[in-house]
Amino acid sequence: MHAAVVSAFDRPPRYQEFPDPVAQGADEAVVEVVAAGLHPRVRSQADGSHYTSTDELPLIPGIDGVVRGPDGRLRYTILDDTTLGTLAERTILRRGRSIVLPEGVDPVAVAAAMNPAMSSWVALRRRIDFRRGRSVLVLGATGNAGRMAVQVARKLGASRVIGAGRNPAALEALRPLGADEVLTLGRLAEAADVDVVLDYLWGEPAATAMVDMISTRKERSDPVHWIQIGSMAGLTSPVPSAALRAARLQIVGSGIGSVDGREWLEELPQLVDAVTEGEFDVRAKAVPLKDVEQVWAAETDDRIVLLP
Repeated sequence: MHAAVVSAFDRPPRYQEFPDPVAQGADEAVVEVVAAGLHPRVRSQADGSHYTSTDELPLIPGIDGVVRGPDGRLRYTILDDTTLGTLAERTILRRGRSIVLPEGVDPVAVAAAMNPAMSSWVALRRRIDFRRGRSVLVLGATGNAGRMAVQVARKLGASRVIGAGRNPAALEALRPLGADEVLTLGRLAEAADVDVVLDYLWGEPAATAMVDMISTRKERSDPVHWIQIGSMAGLTSPVPSAALRAARLQIVGSGIGSVDGREWLEELPQLVDAVTEGEFDVRAKAVPLKDVEQVWAAETDDRIVLLP
């Protein structure tokens, strides 16, 4: 078969021939990949920088996608940690790691939307006791996952959604998606009284935002749940100790390890329904898998979906 193969962490994957995967037991089946998203998580998998990396090479990246099962039906699947990812013509489907998709579904839209939408969906559903009527700030809202987070927060019942980022024009585009307010990073004191922060930035911007928000928060004893999801602005953040003492600030992370695999899978049916029923605005760009090297580092507002 052909696949996007990583042979060195300092080079993009190359489209080349690779041995076909082989099912190892009754709970495995070889399936045809229909569409797979090129997510930031896939890029960090391929360059060895993700915290789950085992440094094992060669590897085929790809953590999820739409596949055609042995019964001919389309499924959305999440892979276990594996060197046989979804950026290939075929991969391994493991029992209990997928959900059957409705007839007539657009596989490109599903492959593009599920991963970025899942980051905020699982964070709100599994990492805190999120209740309808709470207010949410999305920090880093102009990225693909941030745009989805605005929509997910609204879908899950947030009474007030604020999108924050650097680009004023991109922020304005969030209003039709459900953002009640948009703020540039220098104005986050205006979001001081939110209940939940979905943080896709981390780094210096997160630390600055914490200080700005806490210093102007009306009731510091009211809890604010800060959920760390992404690190577009830095892998580490100089959070001042006073931020943790001066307010009821509760910082948690959401990702692989902090949420059990079974919990991720339990959330798939509702999220798949929301995506396939058109409840989210999905930006997707379909690209043949053979062009993976050309699009690997492409800067685009669309989520690239690779088609074997």
